[in-house]
Amino acid sequence: MSLLAIGINHNTASVELREKVAFGPEKLKDALTQLSTSSHVNGGVILSTCNRTEIYCDVKSASKNKVIEWLSQFHELKLEDIKPSLYVHEEQAAIRHLMRVSCGLDSLVLGEPQILGQVKQAYSDSRENHAVDPALEKLFQKAFSVAKRVRTETDIGGHAVSVAYAACTLAKHIFESLDDATVLLVGAGETIELVATHLAGHNCKRMIVANRTIERAKVLADQFGGEVITLNEIPDYLQYADIVISSTASPLPIIGKGMVETALKKRRYQPMLLVDIAVPRDIEAQVGDLSDVYLYSVDDLQSIVDNNLEQRKVEAVQAEAIVSEESASFMSWMRSLQAVDSIREYRQSSNDIREELLQKSLQALASGGDPEKLLIELSKKLTNKLIHAPTRALQSAAEQGEPAKLAVIRQSLGLDDPQQ
Repeated sequence: MSLLAIGINHNTASVELREKVAFGPEKLKDALTQLSTSSHVNGGVILSTCNRTEIYCDVKSASKNKVIEWLSQFHELKLEDIKPSLYVHEEQAAIRHLMRVSCGLDSLVLGEPQILGQVKQAYSDSRENHAVDPALEKLFQKAFSVAKRVRTETDIGGHAVSVAYAACTLAKHIFESLDDATVLLVGAGETIELVATHLAGHNCKRMIVANRTIERAKVLADQFGGEVITLNEIPDYLQYADIVISSTASPLPIIGKGMVETALKKRRYQPMLLVDIAVPRDIEAQVGDLSDVYLYSVDDLQSIVDNNLEQRKVEAVQAEAIVSEESASFMSWMRSLQAVDSIREYRQSSNDIREELLQKSLQALASGGDPEKLLIELSKKLTNKLIHAPTRALQSAAEQGEPAKLAVIRQSLGLDDPQQ
């Protein structure tokens, strides 16, 4: 059993190369079948995301080059085109790498939680295709438990490091709970979609999506049970919004000071949070001068994100320590398995010797032999048989001038106490 991790990621390869070595759904089943049935591999898991492609294998000795060759052949790429961008981790380094990946320590965004779900999916896909062997089964289950421990014992995932997430976290801090809040989302692009996803995770009561194109807004709103309005209808709905988050490509502000003043009067001056993620701005800067209004720009949020990223780096130190501890522990367990077969063989050999000599003694006893003499003879023969191989090993180590080997044999025979 030998563990191997081979891959490329956002740090080692361009988007173009990552796309070429990605394993899409249409390729994955065939790839896992080829990998797991290879004469060089006992089992394999393939992790393929937009930022990384990695192959985790339980391989036979000296097989890493075979796996690299298979990767290039499967994607019909020249070996020299991908090899410079590959990283290879073996044994404990492979264990540690998988744990770091699962914990988000190797991600483009430090500590991001999505990667754990992707690792779990990769493992599940491999199991469904019968590509996971016992060694990988143990490894991945351990990686999942380590990721859980890191999330429990550190706060690496507790600081918003995306503008969209920071906006939602800010809203939750100001309003404490979003269960009764109405949120107006202006725009329907990728950033607003991410905002809506985070809001839904906070159990936001009501979402209204305002967009220039109704069709695009409806696609987004339908995902979260939201309502749809046009940009021109914003003045009519603004009074209902406790929170406004805006991100459009408009060259001019969409929400002005006068519009917000009118909404505040209709709301009887209940506080409003307005978050402007757009560049150029969607909300006039003068809105921030109004009482009962909290206005944050993209620069304000970026400052929060930068500060939170520094906090994640602090938490990552503890997370790295956990990973180092757990990977070393798992490696020790793996090494212990290597002794299992040797122990079993040694016990069997000793039992065979004992059984052979015992049967001869019983036969001699049945033929009228002296019991006392037979017991003495049995004990001498058994002792000589059992110490024969260790004695030869001691002599050989001494004759070959191998003091380290001699010391190991002496310790294993109980002649030297390692505690003294």
